[in-house]
Amino acid sequence: MEPNLVLQNVLTPPVLFFFLGIIAVVLRSDLEIPAPLPKLFSLYLLLAIGFKGGMELEQSGLGGQVLPTVTSAIAMSLVIPLICFAILRLKLDVFNSAAIAAAYGSISAVTFITAESFLESQNIHFDGFMVAALALMESPAIIVGLLLVKIASTKNRPNSRKMELSTIFRESVLNGSVYLLLGSLLIGFLTAAHNPIGVEKMQPFTGKLFYGAECFFLLDMGIVAAQRLPGLRKAGSFLIFFAVLMPLFNSILGIFVAKALGLEPGNALLFAVLCASASYLAVPAAMRMTVPEAKASYYISTTLGLTFPFNIVIGIPLYMGLVNKLIPYSG
Repeated sequence: MEPNLVLQNVLTPPVLFFFLGIIAVVLRSDLEIPAPLPKLFSLYLLLAIGFKGGMELEQSGLGGQVLPTVTSAIAMSLVIPLICFAILRLKLDVFNSAAIAAAYGSISAVTFITAESFLESQNIHFDGFMVAALALMESPAIIVGLLLVKIASTKNRPNSRKMELSTIFRESVLNGSVYLLLGSLLIGFLTAAHNPIGVEKMQPFTGKLFYGAECFFLLDMGIVAAQRLPGLRKAGSFLIFFAVLMPLFNSILGIFVAKALGLEPGNALLFAVLCASASYLAVPAAMRMTVPEAKASYYISTTLGLTFPFNIVIGIPLYMGLVNKLIPYSG
């Protein structure tokens, strides 16, 4: 790992605001963010990155590396939950293993946004089509997780919500974050293709406001992550090690796939971050409804209390260092 990259990453406003939130909880400050605001900023960030990704996708086109990259991203979101499930079953039951595996197979949009900010601070180019990979990686892991429960569980679940394939598909594809991200991506694509004036009018909203909104959102994430830390004690040492080592393994897997795809370093980092990140919004919401036997404290504490801060503070510069060693710059 390159210490200079870690220092540069830590000393960016979004990460510093994340620490500010953690310190507020540690010092028992009365800092409190009203509940609707984090949700509003979350929706704003998804809308903005979807819209900007759609514009850049229109400029880059659908040829070249776009389809292979997006297809590989979907494949990774199907494979990673299976690997996680096999490891987790060494210590946990089917329900908790499937729920946690789905969370680690899915992605964290905020980690992706932080990685984009890191690349911008390093003046490293990346392409807008990676947003399409982000949007399409969230749902497959949910489907795999629910199918694992359906296949591996021998327990009669009379009180659980019936898991028909159509229900699984609907809950994974039409969850709010995926719907907004894909919709914004399409709108950005169409606007860039047919209405340049519309792009110009949207720029102050999706461009200049973005960085400040990201800082505010990470301040809230710092507060929430610190509040989840006590839950890690209940999760036990096995899950604590899993929450740190699994992102590392997944990132290395992602970097080798990115190398095979011929991605440039900036895109390779984003691909690795997508593989290494874990969902703490969409997957928990789906699992809470369909797999109530799984303990929410396990899959939320590990993803939000440990994996998320690990990725945005240490993981991103660490993965960049690995990318630099394995994928040389062509330009």
